[in-house]
Amino acid sequence: MTNYYTIDERAAKAAHDMNSMFDYKDGSTTAAYRRDVDRAAMLAEEQIEKKPDYREEIEDMLNRYARKLADWYNETSRVDSMCPSILVAGGAGIQAGKKAKQNARRDALAQKLEQINGILQQMKSIGTGGIKSSDEKAIYKLQQKIDAAKELQERMKGVNAFYRWHGTLDGCDLLSPEQLEELKAEMGRSWRTDSKPYESFALTNNSANIRRMEQRVKELQAIKDAGTSEREVEGIEGLKIVENAEAMRIQLIFEQKPDASVRAVLKDNGFRWAPSQNAWQRHLNESGKWAAEQVLKKLKGA
Repeated sequence: MTNYYTIDERAAKAAHDMNSMFDYKDGSTTAAYRRDVDRAAMLAEEQIEKKPDYREEIEDMLNRYARKLADWYNETSRVDSMCPSILVAGGAGIQAGKKAKQNARRDALAQKLEQINGILQQMKSIGTGGIKSSDEKAIYKLQQKIDAAKELQERMKGVNAFYRWHGTLDGCDLLSPEQLEELKAEMGRSWRTDSKPYESFALTNNSANIRRMEQRVKELQAIKDAGTSEREVEGIEGLKIVENAEAMRIQLIFEQKPDASVRAVLKDNGFRWAPSQNAWQRHLNESGKWAAEQVLKKLKGA
């Protein structure tokens, strides 16, 4: 079920050499990446056991996490190799402007990692009110959630602005008295790193969630507009690909039962057998289309 993506070990070594006095252990960044993915895969297996009806969604999340995390590791290596550590190069060997740019990109990568880890939070909450793509009202329901999230974003900004101007939440009419008291109590927690009523990560995470839902609406609408399509696969006899807009599945349909090696390729790329459709299928989205192309490449190269 787990798909690993390529880690640029050459870039990882260059980044390590820029920031450490010790020798780089070959393959260590790949090993760290795979450990992260393996932990995510364990979570996915636990969720599938609890909610088998959401197998495809969970496996898609796991694949998306693995792909985005590999991109993050590789981008981190590139950023870390932009400028050496002061411990390695000494103060005279550091360009202030280049170091400032590097630090800014590191901050951006830290936020990006939060968003990637957010995929695991989505995995944990799947099936607790989520909207399935096959739901005929999915776009409408998603838009309702987007509108609510945008209202929350503006309210959080407004409350923070009120506190910034007045130094207190007393008199703020953007929240109910009960909500104000809860927020005051939250602000008094010892672990809080920011004096603002709503910490920066709360706005960042909500904003990322809005963008994710908006992107999903665009993808769903594009699929609905395109309608169902099917095509024969050149070079592979007895196989056709169906983009089923009604079921929201990309389907690989074989005239005859594929052999064990082909079934293994299908499973490795997230496809599952659906007897009711007489097809191997997974979600109809960009990840699903990409996975279908990987299957075709494997089968044509076999």
